Amino acid sequence: MAKKSTKKSKSEDQTTTANIGFEAKLWLAADKLRGTMDAAEYKHVVLGLLFLKYISDAFDELHQKLVEGKGEFKGSDPEDPDEYQSHGVFWVPASARWPALQAKAKQPTIGKLIDDAMVAIEKDNPRLKGVLPKDYARPAIDKQRLGELIDLLASIGLGGEAQRGRDVLGRVYEYFLSKFASAEGKNGGEFYTPSCVVRTIVEMLAPYKGRVYDPCCGSGGMFVQSEKFVESHGGKIGDLSVFGQEMNYTTRRLAIMNLAIRGIEADIGPEAADTFRNDLHKDLKADFIIANPPFNISDWSRDESDVRWKFGVPPSGNANFAWVQHMVHHLAPSGIAGFVLANGSMSSNQSGEGEIRQRLVEADLVDCMVALPGQLFYATQIPVCLWFLARNKNDGKRRDRRKQTLFIDARNLGAMVDRVHRELGDADIVTIASTYHAWRGDKGASKYDDVAGFCKSATVGEITGHGFVLTPGRYVGAEEVEDDGEPFDARMSRLVAQLDRDFADGRRLEARIRESLKGLRNGH
Repeated sequence: MAKKSTKKSKSEDQTTTANIGFEAKLWLAADKLRGTMDAAEYKHVVLGLLFLKYISDAFDELHQKLVEGKGEFKGSDPEDPDEYQSHGVFWVPASARWPALQAKAKQPTIGKLIDDAMVAIEKDNPRLKGVLPKDYARPAIDKQRLGELIDLLASIGLGGEAQRGRDVLGRVYEYFLSKFASAEGKNGGEFYTPSCVVRTIVEMLAPYKGRVYDPCCGSGGMFVQSEKFVESHGGKIGDLSVFGQEMNYTTRRLAIMNLAIRGIEADIGPEAADTFRNDLHKDLKADFIIANPPFNISDWSRDESDVRWKFGVPPSGNANFAWVQHMVHHLAPSGIAGFVLANGSMSSNQSGEGEIRQRLVEADLVDCMVALPGQLFYATQIPVCLWFLARNKNDGKRRDRRKQTLFIDARNLGAMVDRVHRELGDADIVTIASTYHAWRGDKGASKYDDVAGFCKSATVGEITGHGFVLTPGRYVGAEEVEDDGEPFDARMSRLVAQLDRDFADGRRLEARIRESLKGLRNGH
């Protein structure tokens, strides 16, 4: 592995979600129309309309081709819903099409017209049943602003073939999700994992093909990024089978819309449900598990006799190790899991958590631990880490890494994108993922070497010596400082002389301040 520098990456040198262009301009315009409406409410107003605009654009483009009846569309019926379904396009009834709604955008009944359009779309597309928001007519929504928002969204193409190829709506949708998470802050960001964190996990896991599972899927970002990974490496949508679960009814609807706009088929169960109380995929054994479970939740449904607690019953006051063991339970024989947890999970010894962590290490499940920088999340300032668990560390695809764990300290990576939020840029993500792939011995990966202050391959024996604490800083040591060639005696003399000058400057400054204070006293 090439020598790693842990200096802060510059946002201007990397691609982040802070410098993407038209999405930001669209957000600023849409946010101006929010007025006094709470961000948590406005989120569903805007995202629902974005979805409607997308499926209407896709419908209109195919409808035009069917009307023209050329080539493969010769003899087609432009009013036959089956024609659209066969091309992966949602059927949109005439009254629900965007031009029809925009023509009435200035009418005081526009809210009810949109609600009726959503009902009609759900009726003709069973996949969307119970998913679309249908409360645009409520008094809390200013109908004039709603009409202006419709006009604003009409100004951009979202669902045409060219836009789908560039994933225009996907980018807008993801950007808006992030901005709403930021606007809602601590109270509303739980459904959104920053895209740079999702990309880091996905790039490390490299889910080319197989079953992907997220037991707390939020708005579906882990699935979207997994599909993007597959496509960017020459695969296609469908190489992954997607399974998930979400207990929040409203957030689950966001996930279904988020996946639908990208054509991703997913089984996220028949209803919103608590993963601990009602596991909707009891028999699933996944090749890849990707998750960002809620941090440190104390109010969770615990059954001490649950078959998932193979390594110890998790404490009632913290579900962190309930999530860990739930994911271990659902891993296939050669499955790999990557997920976010609070930093406390790496070192806590409260209520039996230390014993559970010890048993996970002794079972040789812990493949890699990554300490992340602070301020990545919108909903919490709790410092977080990434866990990677592997059922089989000698699967024949990579080197035999049994009884070994990789520790990566990435706390110095990333750059501030605003006053309170940090992001990992493309180069940061590549640095972390390529280090893991080199250590695993992935095909085509570079040679791995420990880098002081950044990464260290440790044995189970070393971890045992640290009391089964999994904090990367315990293992990676201090970053090497480049020798500038200055002899120690010369450096010490130079530094002492500088310190003497600083002391002298301090004494002169103190004398001036005292003289000024004396003058003030005499003046009174």
